[in-house]
Amino acid sequence: MTLSPACSTAVGLGSLALAAVGSWSGLLLVVRGRVVPGWALSAALLVMALVLRWVLAQAGRPAPTDAVRLPRKRTWRAVWVPLGTRLLIVTAVLGTAGGAVNDQVLGAEYHVLRPSGPGGCTAVVREASFLMSGGGEAYAVGRTGLALGTAGSWTVDDGYRPVASGTYTLVWGRDGGLLRISGTSTDPVVSGGSVDLDCGW
Repeated sequence: MTLSPACSTAVGLGSLALAAVGSWSGLLLVVRGRVVPGWALSAALLVMALVLRWVLAQAGRPAPTDAVRLPRKRTWRAVWVPLGTRLLIVTAVLGTAGGAVNDQVLGAEYHVLRPSGPGGCTAVVREASFLMSGGGEAYAVGRTGLALGTAGSWTVDDGYRPVASGTYTLVWGRDGGLLRISGTSTDPVVSGGSVDLDCGW
């Protein structure tokens, strides 16, 4: 079965768009208790999108013939589709590289918090610090293992990492969870510190 050129283009651009959006959004995936950061997820999506585009291009290529064909006139679609493809690839690459560098430079750590809430809702925290400041973001991860954005964030003085240090509380109720971040007398929470977790039950 061969896809039409229009369908192949739509599938290829759609997969690249997903990779590009994923690289700049707050995506996060949890697989068997392990966290896959958004930048790693978008890198995988980008590779899959490029492989898919190559496969579709090969499948849609006409069989070689001995007939001599005149060069076809380039249309607006022939110009703008490759341009759009290049822009999506560049966007995805920049977002992926930026996320990876950010995690490395800030020494980001990901924590899957226990216990989980009703319906399998799980709290995941990313903590990072640089010089004299630190901070974190919380994600509410549902049964799919995917979080589409952060549920909340906080900033702590002196690069302190509350979750890694155990100075936090996590309470679940029927309507969601509440994560409270606590600092110390010397390393207080500067902003944030209370996050409502909702997996959309």
